[in-house]
Amino acid sequence: MRDDVEQIQKSGERAAALTRQLLAFSRKQVLEPRVLDLNVVISNTEKMLRVLIGDHIQLKTQLDPTIGRVRVDPGQMEQVILNLAVNARDAMPKGGSIVVKTERVELRENSTLLHTAPSGEYVLISITDTGCGMDAQTQTRIFEPFFTTKGPSKGTGLGLSTVFGIVSQSKGYISVESQLGKGTSFKIYLPQLDLPSEPLSVPVAKRLDSGQVKGTILLVEDSEELRDAFCSCLESRGYTVLKPLSSGEAIATVERFGGNIDLLVTDVVMPQLNGPELAKRLILIQPKMKILFVSGYFDDTLEAFDVVRDCAAFLQKPFSLNALVEKI
Repeated sequence: MRDDVEQIQKSGERAAALTRQLLAFSRKQVLEPRVLDLNVVISNTEKMLRVLIGDHIQLKTQLDPTIGRVRVDPGQMEQVILNLAVNARDAMPKGGSIVVKTERVELRENSTLLHTAPSGEYVLISITDTGCGMDAQTQTRIFEPFFTTKGPSKGTGLGLSTVFGIVSQSKGYISVESQLGKGTSFKIYLPQLDLPSEPLSVPVAKRLDSGQVKGTILLVEDSEELRDAFCSCLESRGYTVLKPLSSGEAIATVERFGGNIDLLVTDVVMPQLNGPELAKRLILIQPKMKILFVSGYFDDTLEAFDVVRDCAAFLQKPFSLNALVEKI
């Protein structure tokens, strides 16, 4: 039975990864941008890159120490670098080299990019390989979702579209130069900032064991299956969970409840009241209540939610139940 359960879990993880790639392509994922030195991101990724590309490919880095700072999500930028490096590896089955380079550049209106970038100073990261290259027709389609030159079961066709989505969402620009038999070079332009770097380290969340915690959570989720799964998970860890069937019923539930509610966990897109509208009403009744929004994507609904932003957090679907507990 264990093998069957593990296959179910792997299928769920593959579906979650595919969903995240689609969100990245559509620029609807949640980024956590920081002002940072891109050289540090590349250096942190270099060891993993060497493992991924294999011993038959030489990896070189040429990092300009004078580049300015950029505002990007470090984890997503690592994903961009890894995706491009894996593509380069696949283009060199018999070996070759990959060069990852950073430099300062000044752009004027540049029509060679997929979208014309405004004039200004940029940090350029280029990833260049000596692989098989691409013809002009392939180059026009490489950022399309599900387009792939690889064989069946060899790729989803989402790697480069994910790269495009992340770069675009980071207010950057990307171009590609390639010739058949002469390799490929991807160039990513990110606006340069004159700001100090922010730390990359993130505190590690503590795993909470069953029965270790106490608190009251108001859970508002219009999907019955998700609501039941979340409720079972949280109750097994010692939380008291109130689970109204809708956002409209949630207000009545809070009004009837006599004690303090520690946390509101609510979906964002729901019938009747959406998550931010519901939160605004409920904090009038429970002013000390914290808020955790969960949703598949980050949109203008949440961007406009600034009334209680200081006490609100966000968790992007799809996520594991452990991730939910750690976030809480």
